Amino acid sequence: MAIGFRVYTKVRRANRELVEAFRGIPVANIADNMGRISCVDTGIRPLTKLPLLGTAITVKAAPNDNLAFHKALDLAEAGDVIVVDGEGSMAHSISGDIMYSIAKKKGVAGFVIDGCIRDVDTLATLEFPVYARGVQPKGPYKNGPGEVNVPISCGGIVVNPGDIVYGDGDGVVVIKEVDAPKLIELARKHVASEEAIFEGIRTGTLNRDWVDKTLLANGGEIIDDYCN
Repeated sequence: MAIGFRVYTKVRRANRELVEAFRGIPVANIADNMGRISCVDTGIRPLTKLPLLGTAITVKAAPNDNLAFHKALDLAEAGDVIVVDGEGSMAHSISGDIMYSIAKKKGVAGFVIDGCIRDVDTLATLEFPVYARGVQPKGPYKNGPGEVNVPISCGGIVVNPGDIVYGDGDGVVVIKEVDAPKLIELARKHVASEEAIFEGIRTGTLNRDWVDKTLLANGGEIIDDYCN
């Protein structure tokens, strides 16, 4: 068996209806209801203004090499997000305009790359979501090794093939299918509670008593005097 250089062609994708139920809910609200521990590192940022939502095709790439990434692109289906562990290397790009164009044609939902990309000027015209750690004009090697559809780490978060991957302007959150039904319910309630807060701001009726109560309950002190 070619350890470190193998491709799994089958993926247990999260249910499509379940995936789509997250659309329009802010990533921040979802993350807050996941213990605030399921978002990829902030260094992986949106390089377009487009949201991203789909099921993960995973790639464990050798640093600065995109052979496995290309194979994942061949295997990806409409609605998939290709998530790449490039070990955060900033030395070479591992994706560019050819790969964006192929992915968009296939209906791929986007890329999340712990590494660099290039051809950002072209990307801006394609309306294709890409989240990456940086931009580097030097191109990749195409020799391998690498693995496709195995558990990976991307931006410090474990991503399994078929997981739900959702990104917006704040970043990317990774959701297991088993958690999704409860999480959708919690996130929708979170959105509703924030809407009530904003309504209180608009009307001047927002109650902020919780700030002092929490401060005092946690051992804080409020002193009605100057600090000498």
